[in-house]
Amino acid sequence: MKKTISKVLQIGIPLIVGIALVVYFYAQFTPEQWAEMMGHFKSADYSFLVLSAALSVLSHVIRSHRWHLLLQPIGCTPRLINSFFAVSIAYFMNLFIPKSGEVSRAVSINRYEQVPLDKALGTIITERVIDLIFLVAFTLIAIGLQFELLFGYVQDKIPLAKILTGLSVMTAIFALSYLWLKKATHPLALKARGFLKGLKTGMLSIARLKQPLLFILESLLIWLLYVASFFVATFALDQTAQIGFEVLIIGFVVGSFTFAFTNSGIGYYPLAIAGILSLFAIPETLGNAFGWLVWTANILSIILFGFAAFIGLPLVNKK
Repeated sequence: MKKTISKVLQIGIPLIVGIALVVYFYAQFTPEQWAEMMGHFKSADYSFLVLSAALSVLSHVIRSHRWHLLLQPIGCTPRLINSFFAVSIAYFMNLFIPKSGEVSRAVSINRYEQVPLDKALGTIITERVIDLIFLVAFTLIAIGLQFELLFGYVQDKIPLAKILTGLSVMTAIFALSYLWLKKATHPLALKARGFLKGLKTGMLSIARLKQPLLFILESLLIWLLYVASFFVATFALDQTAQIGFEVLIIGFVVGSFTFAFTNSGIGYYPLAIAGILSLFAIPETLGNAFGWLVWTANILSIILFGFAAFIGLPLVNKK
C-alpha cells in the first residue's frame, strides 16, 4: 500500500505542478492573446516540426549505438534494435516520473539481452555524466554570449539562496547515505554494497573503451543533432525563422534543462522558452506558441516510438 501511494505521488505531484503552472499562466491571457497564439498554430509549417522530431529520433539511434561502446568492455553485445527500443522506453517513462527512464532502460536490456542490471545501470549513469558535461559546455557558451541578461533572469526566477539551500540538503543526504552504506552491517546495506559494486563496474567501462574516438564523436553528434532539431523547428514560424545564434543557443539550453529536470518539460518547457525569448523582444504569444510547437513535436515522437518499443521488444525477441 505504501509503495502504491509513493508511486502515485511520484507521478502525480510533478504532473499536477506542471499542469497548475499552465492553468495559472494562461488564465491571465486576454482573448486577444489567445486569438494571436491560435493564429500562430494555424500558420505554422508543420513539415519543419516533423523534421525536427526526426532529428531527435536519429539522436536516439546514435545514443543506442554509443551505449554499445560502453557495454562492450563488460562483455555485453546486445542487438541495436533492442538497445534502441530500450532507449525509446526510457524517454517514454520519463514523461511520467523524472529519471525513471534510466531504470526502465536497464530493466529492458536486462530482460531481453541478459545484461546484468547493476552493470547496465552503471553504463547509463556514465552516459548521463557525459551528457551533463555537454549540457554544461553549452550552458557556458550561452552564459558567455549573454552573461548579464541570463544572470539577471535566473536571479529573478530562482533566488540564489534557494539554489544554495537545495544543494546543501542534497549534499547532506548523499554524505549520510554514503556513511551508512559504508559502515552498516544490515542485510539491506550489504545487498546495496553488492549492487553498487556492479554499478561501479558499469560506470568504469568508459576507461576500457575499445573505440574511444568513436564514443567522443557520437557524443558530439548526439548534441549537435539536439541543436539541429531545435534550429529546424524555428523555421515552423516565419517570425522565429530569423532568430540569431545567441537566441538559438540560449533557448536550446533553457529548454534542455526543463527536459532534464522535470517530466520531459510538461508545463515547463513552453513557459521557459517564452520567458527566454521575451528577453530578446520576442512577443509573449509568439514565444509560447513556438514553445508548445517544439515541445509537442518532440513529445509525440517520444510517445509514438515508446509505444512501438513496448510492442516491438516482445516481437523481435520471439524464440
